[in-house]
Amino acid sequence: MSISIKTGADIEGMRLAGRFASEVLDYLTPHVKAGVTTEQLDRLAHDYIVNEQGAIPAPLNYQPPGYTPYPKSICTSINQQICHGIPNDRALKNGDILNIDVTVIKDGWHGDTSRMFVVGDASIQAKRLCQITYEAMWRGILKVKPGARLGDIGHSIQTFAENAGYSVVREFCGHGIGSKFHEEPQVLHYGRPGTLEELKPGMIFTIEPMINAGRREIREMPDGWTIVTKDRSLSAQWEHTVLVTDTGFEVLTLSAGYPPLPDFVTAALAA
Repeated sequence: MSISIKTGADIEGMRLAGRFASEVLDYLTPHVKAGVTTEQLDRLAHDYIVNEQGAIPAPLNYQPPGYTPYPKSICTSINQQICHGIPNDRALKNGDILNIDVTVIKDGWHGDTSRMFVVGDASIQAKRLCQITYEAMWRGILKVKPGARLGDIGHSIQTFAENAGYSVVREFCGHGIGSKFHEEPQVLHYGRPGTLEELKPGMIFTIEPMINAGRREIREMPDGWTIVTKDRSLSAQWEHTVLVTDTGFEVLTLSAGYPPLPDFVTAALAA
């Protein structure tokens, strides 16, 4: 399957969808606190996406080959859960770390993004994992420009995370996105610079590293969706949808409530 190059009209649709996905996370942010269940967060997100904005939650009933339909509108992954956690009646506790992954379909286009949330007073180690994962994502994003290679992104993320003492999940990766939830290319979060596909203006894909505090091995839970660390160590993930522009990149999943950018990103953008 070839990698699609988006037109100007396609890109404008993706901008709207991407910003809206981030705004869903802005909306959920004040609700993420101890005592709230992930089921309640899912219900809030669903109502906001569908009833208030007239959009579609892409995960709901999503069914890749070999999977049962995903039963909720967002993914909520807590502590040792790496990705695809299914919202349920488990209440958040002080010290938890939580990834909320939102994908919306707005006017036929997909916006896909996720953030980490720290519930109350988490440990220094948990907060550091979330911060290093955030910075790892941005280090990958900064490699995006025409003529670069997908391997440059993965290498930047892997070396930064591993130098900080963490491991990178290999079984899940970023992906092309547009009118379909998952398109080519696959965007690995590890690899060698100068390898894999060349980046060209008009490509749109996600960068979404999953970083473990312990070893990188994973385990699938009996629900068929939730992925956890095999050694039960903490895991964190951040995700953006990124456009390759004529001169570099544009992050499509930013909004008014998005967390502050790392200082090295601000400096790079100002250069």
